[in-house]
Amino acid sequence: MKRNEDDILAAAEALNLKDYLHRDMNKGFSGGEIKRSEVLQMKLMRPTLLMLDEPESGVDFENIVLLSDIIKEMLEKKQPIVTRKRSGLIITHTGLIIEQIQADVGHVILDGRILCSGNPHEILEAIRTHGFERCVECLEKQRKR
Repeated sequence: MKRNEDDILAAAEALNLKDYLHRDMNKGFSGGEIKRSEVLQMKLMRPTLLMLDEPESGVDFENIVLLSDIIKEMLEKKQPIVTRKRSGLIITHTGLIIEQIQADVGHVILDGRILCSGNPHEILEAIRTHGFERCVECLEKQRKR
């Protein structure tokens, strides 16, 4: 689907990138500006599956909130889960983005194996409190079943 200039301007404005539209792609951009540029491109492509690798990496808190709002919009988070037409896979090492987006399900993956799955906020809190050892314990319990 072709995007018109108004769509591009509106999306760029929402991500505070309107003044960057006439610059070379990512040339001289900070880490946060690169992340916003990536989300802008994704927003304009309108994929059914959003794949984001550490979207909060190198981004200040104010822009984490901005990116999160746009990502939530793309993921149709205001709609009931059964009517959403988009989903996302978001990789994070800090968990900051999870707190902002209200992820539906979380997984901890270590060495290519899913250690635990469940409520992302509960998983994040357990990791902050107990470290990843709790996830390893969870995996060991699953293996014994």
